[in-house]
Amino acid sequence: MKMSENEKMPGSERRQVLVDTLQAATKPMTGKELGELTNVSRQVIVGDITLLKAKNEPIIATSQGYIYMHAQRTPRKIEKVIVCQHQPEQTEEELNILVDNGVTVKDVKIEHPVYGDLSASIMVSNRNEVQEFIKRISEAKAVYLSKLAEEGIHLHTILADNEEQIKNAEDALRKTGILVE
Repeated sequence: MKMSENEKMPGSERRQVLVDTLQAATKPMTGKELGELTNVSRQVIVGDITLLKAKNEPIIATSQGYIYMHAQRTPRKIEKVIVCQHQPEQTEEELNILVDNGVTVKDVKIEHPVYGDLSASIMVSNRNEVQEFIKRISEAKAVYLSKLAEEGIHLHTILADNEEQIKNAEDALRKTGILVE
């Protein structure tokens, strides 16, 4: 449904196209991709997504792009919050341990001494997504959220198909000294 060159649509219509596109998407879509689809800049898309979120559209920004969170997801995943602590250079190892055990890392949360609770979506479920996440952090010269936390302590919300995957992931993190109990 790509628009013809220079064709402009009203903002409300464009935002409905964004919702419809994200609902139908089978993978995250970047702001650049959505901008190309609607003939606007990535910055306009960021603003549109902010407005849609303010209207309670369940859109989340991940390191791979935007995702529309559908109400019904099958099969139902088990969700757990774990506490971790490690050096920034161990982030890739930590994430790989989790995804290698069939776990999806939904987010990271820290308690910042000034801002209080901060969280960021990660949404990685395999080594390729971990590698892409690490690459994007490096290219942006961004700081890992855990580095902003007291002593690097951070939480991850993890998702798995069964309790055994979570137990195996926790055991593997425990062996490396990353899991805090």
